[in-house]
Amino acid sequence: MPPLHILWRDEHLVAVYKPAGWLVHRTGLDAGETRFVMQTLRDQLGQHVYPVHRLDKGTCGVLVMALHSDAARALSQAFEHGATHKRYLAMVRGWAPRAIEVDHALKPDDAPADAAVQEAHTRFRRLAQLTLDEASDVRFATTRASLVEAIPTTGRRHQIRRHLKHLAHPILGDATHGKGPLNRWWAERLGQQRLWLHAWQLTVPHPVSGVATTFDSGLPWPGLAGWGAGKTTAEDTNASPSADWQRLFERLPWEETPGTPGAP
Repeated sequence: MPPLHILWRDEHLVAVYKPAGWLVHRTGLDAGETRFVMQTLRDQLGQHVYPVHRLDKGTCGVLVMALHSDAARALSQAFEHGATHKRYLAMVRGWAPRAIEVDHALKPDDAPADAAVQEAHTRFRRLAQLTLDEASDVRFATTRASLVEAIPTTGRRHQIRRHLKHLAHPILGDATHGKGPLNRWWAERLGQQRLWLHAWQLTVPHPVSGVATTFDSGLPWPGLAGWGAGKTTAEDTNASPSADWQRLFERLPWEETPGTPGAP
């Protein structure tokens, strides 16, 4: 099993880059999986680690774990009480709105029909868009997609995925909330089947000092001159944990949305 890429570490917590396709920890819901962040990181560091939040199996990017029980308690409370700030990147169907807030309550995915809904709020902003002169759907002559920044202010399960479905701009590669034929069309062209959702940045209060601490995935934003320019060498790109996203930036004809300030 390859070692995980460590983004930041002190004696209280560690931030790692979670690859797409890895589970945070073992679960009976995916008994056939063999790649777990918690067990791999424990063996890599030679000490116990404590999960304090989670990312979906298909999502890559910043994941924080505590290194002792007191830190775990403090971090878990920060997530529970909304004292964190999360920033995601998603590739979605169509041209998403330039900026929109979704205030759309959600039930847990597996809740009974009479379960109460829970408040859920996400801010979205389109960062770039493209149009391909190929039809992924017989109803349209071209295919459109967007890169969207998502900032959830509540922490419901699958919130970003479900809110983008609510907007009719599902995340490409989302087998649960997206469109199967479109997902397969894109997988053939990209040579990769995955959920195109990336945990780009996470800010948490440090469990000891309380100081807001930001962890970045390291995914570089190309900027106005960088789309498709191949600024990084193949060797550099392949060595990066976010290589699939960098190839996505470089190989497709993206146009940055005017006024986009870029990556963190």
